[in-house]
Amino acid sequence: MPLILPSNSISAGGFAVDNSVRQDDGSSDYFNRTPSSATNQKTFTISLWCKRGELGSANGLILQGVNTGNDDFAIYFVSDDTLQTFSWSGASKQFQVDTQRKFRDPSAWYHIVVAVDTTQATDSDRVKIYVNGVQETALQNVTYPAQNIDLEYNDTSALWVGRSYGGHYFDGYIAEVVSVDGQALDPTSFGEFDEDTGIWKPIDVSGLTFGTNGFYLDFESSDSLGSDVSGNGNNFTVNNLTSIDQSTDTCTNNYSTMNGLYIGGGVTMSEGNLSVAMDASAQFGAFSTIGVSTGKWYMEMKYTAQVGADRMMVGISGNPAKLREGSPIGGTSGYVGSNSEPTSYGYYSDGGNSYNNDVSSSYGDSWTVNDIIGIALDLDNNKLYFSKNGTFQNSGDPTSGATGTGAISITAPSSLTTGNYFFAVSDTSGVYGGTIANNFGSPSFTISSGNSDANGYGNFEYAVPSGYYALNTKNLSEFG
Repeated sequence: MPLILPSNSISAGGFAVDNSVRQDDGSSDYFNRTPSSATNQKTFTISLWCKRGELGSANGLILQGVNTGNDDFAIYFVSDDTLQTFSWSGASKQFQVDTQRKFRDPSAWYHIVVAVDTTQATDSDRVKIYVNGVQETALQNVTYPAQNIDLEYNDTSALWVGRSYGGHYFDGYIAEVVSVDGQALDPTSFGEFDEDTGIWKPIDVSGLTFGTNGFYLDFESSDSLGSDVSGNGNNFTVNNLTSIDQSTDTCTNNYSTMNGLYIGGGVTMSEGNLSVAMDASAQFGAFSTIGVSTGKWYMEMKYTAQVGADRMMVGISGNPAKLREGSPIGGTSGYVGSNSEPTSYGYYSDGGNSYNNDVSSSYGDSWTVNDIIGIALDLDNNKLYFSKNGTFQNSGDPTSGATGTGAISITAPSSLTTGNYFFAVSDTSGVYGGTIANNFGSPSFTISSGNSDANGYGNFEYAVPSGYYALNTKNLSEFG
């Protein structure tokens, strides 16, 4: 399992996107408004950034219509992870365009633009899909709209963001949602390629002419997430979302989450792949999307639910693939600290011991539901520290450097097969289970105090040790 370098995340410079909204399909999260008048139904553009959570399931991005498959315009990820846009009027399909490409990277921010202009003489010019600044030309299931037809968008039916027909809700993160009424724009109105890296990045869109039914959702007001900042006042009603769902994980500063592509059997992810639930059959758990080989990193894990007895393990793994070696994809074998992966290290909930290579060592206090475990990983000195509710265990001092006061000494990353360590959660028994909410700096659970790292990134319950940083792409560019 190699280090994942999240795409489309500029480390410094340019326009900064401060916030996104984290949506969970299990909570039916979405935004809605109903336009008071119909406007240009032939020519319009929709632009948004998103980072997917759940894969292999239909995830709605935009819908205007009646939620019956008739009189609908939609953009959404299909259950095979391709991207589709269509419009139906009654029983008649007005158009449908699907990508052949599948979008299955849970660490990546995707910029999606759908530009529509049915007045164009050439049918393939009437609907265009762009992803990360490049037009999608490998398409399937293509039916282009008739020339000059009015589509089911910019009319007076309900308009939803984060939802599509049939109640398919988006799962993951959405940022910078823009609708332009009356213009078919290409991606350069919304983004540009970074001169140094070639990565597609957002630009300031506040100067666009949005048109009567146009809107711009930047999600920067935590108490009014549906506010339209285009100047049109086309505000959206917020459904099942609160201020905790405002996130600092964005297309210009991408935070680690847990990797939904690499989980064990009996594991369910939610809350933007930050919450990891393991049922009574689970053992092999989940791992961070970002691996690190240098620097000092801090995160917190909150134990939010228990199944049976306390048998949870949190820690790091240098080779997640080794934990499930010999078992099928989605298997349950292996847990953090077991002898199936000697370069994994864990802190055990029952008894408070540390584990490495299936050897238990007296370490600290036991922990249970509602406790928050901090992990301080020092890869400059190859030391690992755990805290419980703000107190580092084993009299640990993460700032002690090479001395490693109270630390667990770990194998140097250069000796690892992957060359990187990944943060990890698992269950040791395969009989019990539980849920861990992971906080890499943009938490899905309420923080009562609020602490950031020295660069000003992250929102943690307890103070970040001096010299340690939240795991995001801006910090990685400096310390990773």
